Amino acid sequence: MEKELYEFGEKQEKVILVAVCLGDEEDTKDSLDELEELATTAGAVTVGRCVQNREYIHNGTYIGSGKIEELKDMLWETEADGIICDDELTPAQVRNLSNELDCKIMDRTLIILDIFASRARTREGKIQVELAQLRYHATRLTGKGTSMSRLGGGIGTRGPGEKKLEVDRRLIRGRIGHLSKELKQVVKHREVQRQKRSKNQIPVVCIAGYTNAGKSTLLNLYTKAGVLSEDKLFATLDPTTRLVKLPNGQEILLTDTVGFIRKLPHHLVNAFRSTLEEAKYSDLILHVVDASNPQMEKQMEAVYETFKELEIQDKTILTVFNKIDRIEEDVVLIDPKADEVIRISAATGENTDELLELIQDTLMSGQIYVEKVVSYAEAGKLQVVRKHGVILKEEYREDGIYVEAYVPVEYVQSL
Repeated sequence: MEKELYEFGEKQEKVILVAVCLGDEEDTKDSLDELEELATTAGAVTVGRCVQNREYIHNGTYIGSGKIEELKDMLWETEADGIICDDELTPAQVRNLSNELDCKIMDRTLIILDIFASRARTREGKIQVELAQLRYHATRLTGKGTSMSRLGGGIGTRGPGEKKLEVDRRLIRGRIGHLSKELKQVVKHREVQRQKRSKNQIPVVCIAGYTNAGKSTLLNLYTKAGVLSEDKLFATLDPTTRLVKLPNGQEILLTDTVGFIRKLPHHLVNAFRSTLEEAKYSDLILHVVDASNPQMEKQMEAVYETFKELEIQDKTILTVFNKIDRIEEDVVLIDPKADEVIRISAATGENTDELLELIQDTLMSGQIYVEKVVSYAEAGKLQVVRKHGVILKEEYREDGIYVEAYVPVEYVQSL
């Protein structure tokens, strides 16, 4: 059995992309382009596209009976192994399409889950992915005997979710319960880490943005973290945090998070909430944008929608327009929702020093630089600086404690 699965995995699956256009043809085309990238990342090759213009998505078959006949012909002509629909399908749609087409039926959510399953490396990442996979499949078990047998191997069956999903709901619910408990323990550990960072008074800067915008490349540039950086969707999945020193000597923690994408599955948002919320508890968000991507504005919208879903509000956001080495110099780049914007190239290093200075100035805004010797009798005053400011230098001298620090304006008089 293992040999059969291995041989199937070696075969590159051929798929047809299917979408319903609800009015905006250009948007549908862009979404399918992205779906093709996802399919390629998952290991499939796209051999055709099928778009149905409708006022609404068909409840029973997603595309309606007329287009199904066209799909049957395309499947026969291209010898495709299955189809990938650009939206998340309901259990009924999967079942009906499977019965009509007699092939492997996949949707955007399944492909994203599959990519995540192949990229998870840490214990937390693996738990989150399996939890998302099981929740996705749990609602799709009823009446799925034939369609499950058609699933075979390959896309949609990889990773920790490869658990014989034909078993009954009771076993899956038990597994979900067990994983949820494990995840809670991991989340507690993450919260403890956040509390330690807070006590150490080291500012946390979170790198967020659309997948493949260059977040990992930026982290590697500043920290030599060695995080996988490829021109692929979701090249990195697990968050990485590293120490970075700003030009004034202040240290910050720079955290890279999982990339966002349009139509990000709710299963993933819920499962990865603790990871994605690194942005929520940070002092500053670097919103990295691929300035060379024609869909830049829509990608930015998707990121802000995810911020909204995660209830990330009242955070200072610096939008970093990356990959400017790939665009014309006179291209106008704006983000009305950001507090500041900057153009850089993480690949060539252009303006990356200026970005560090901008991070420094943003973190230091509203603070005053102070050099002072505090007597040992009044050493307790330094707790105010540690709690609300940033101590750059601290020396114990005969006449007291010499400090160089940035202190919020309202606390200067207390020193």
